[in-house]
Amino acid sequence: MSSNSMQMIHQLRADFERLLAWVTGAEAHTATMDQMERCLFRQVLRLGFRLLQLFVMKRVESETHAPLTSRDGRRLRYHSQKPRDYFSIFGKLSFERAYFYVRGQGGQYPLDEALSLPERCYSDLLMESAELLGVDGAYSKGLGVVARLLGLSLPELALETCVTEHSQTVKAYYAQKAAFPSAEEGPILVAQADGKGVPMVGRETADLKVRRGKGDKKTRKKEAIATAVYTIEPYCRTPQEVINALFKKGDPPPDRPAPHHKQIFASLRGKDQAIKRLAAWATRRDGEHICQRVALTDGAEPLQKHMLAKLSGFTLVLDIIHTDEYLWKAGTAIYGETDPHRTEWVEAQMLDILSSRSDDVIRRLEDKAATLHRRSQAAKTLRSVANYLRRNQPYMDYAEYL
Repeated sequence: MSSNSMQMIHQLRADFERLLAWVTGAEAHTATMDQMERCLFRQVLRLGFRLLQLFVMKRVESETHAPLTSRDGRRLRYHSQKPRDYFSIFGKLSFERAYFYVRGQGGQYPLDEALSLPERCYSDLLMESAELLGVDGAYSKGLGVVARLLGLSLPELALETCVTEHSQTVKAYYAQKAAFPSAEEGPILVAQADGKGVPMVGRETADLKVRRGKGDKKTRKKEAIATAVYTIEPYCRTPQEVINALFKKGDPPPDRPAPHHKQIFASLRGKDQAIKRLAAWATRRDGEHICQRVALTDGAEPLQKHMLAKLSGFTLVLDIIHTDEYLWKAGTAIYGETDPHRTEWVEAQMLDILSSRSDDVIRRLEDKAATLHRRSQAAKTLRSVANYLRRNQPYMDYAEYL
């Protein structure tokens, strides 16, 4: 063992003794739980950093400089010690390791392979943690959490690059997974699709403007198609029971069945590719155990056409949540945001919708719009909601679906 290693081990032991003294000493009797927790967290990170340094130091010390034979049979001689940076979850490590080289044939670092070091300088654990924080929100916010907790500053580009590279393996991962056992599936197969607007960040440097013109937005949106496939048990309810659940009325409903093995995907590559993949996954989940097949969508006609074309044998259903959103728009147009009659009106229309009486709701909307100034915003909203419901009527036979 080298003197450097021994010196570091003595230092680590001294650091640990100081940590024990802090926890058990006089200061600990007046420290709050929060103070102790924060202090220990930082000290343990520092201790982990020094231990990782010691680990790397020992591996570097144990390296041999004797000539080695590469996998392709080349005889490589020791050339020099080359520097390497490694950003661990404890902080940045810098060390030098042996480099073996043959002129004109390149070289290699045996320790890099032995330690399975990543191609880039960021550790797998660090990037895995950052990716988990980044996939559900803006990368900058995820990296902000990393900086706050670990005291590490990572460039946003590093996280973007890692997520992009790892996403390339997603299709292969799911393709090799075995189908779920039919005993763990429900008798209703559901394929779901919904369009979501995703703000796109432009890479090009645009001219700065003092004030944007009408329609000149800072960011543009691109439609992502979110899809899901799962099976579920039947859950029979009356229209009034659905109303009670939506409007939080009466006793809490019994626990509804949970989806079995719900798989969720999203794509920015357009409706055609997204629904093709959804259909392929639905086919994998199909079988003799399936009694009913449901295609659940929002009210976008192009998306519905793709679902009808690629999911034959499925009953297309307009997701009731989208119907609910449109009825609230109409209620606001009639009563405004604060009038208590708005909720009563929406509830009454929703009960008719769930009872497959959408014709009555459409008629009321059009009759009300006719009493308003044709160009008023309220009239436009009511006509828009009526048209939305009329176009989607073939997929709104909720009394039958329930």
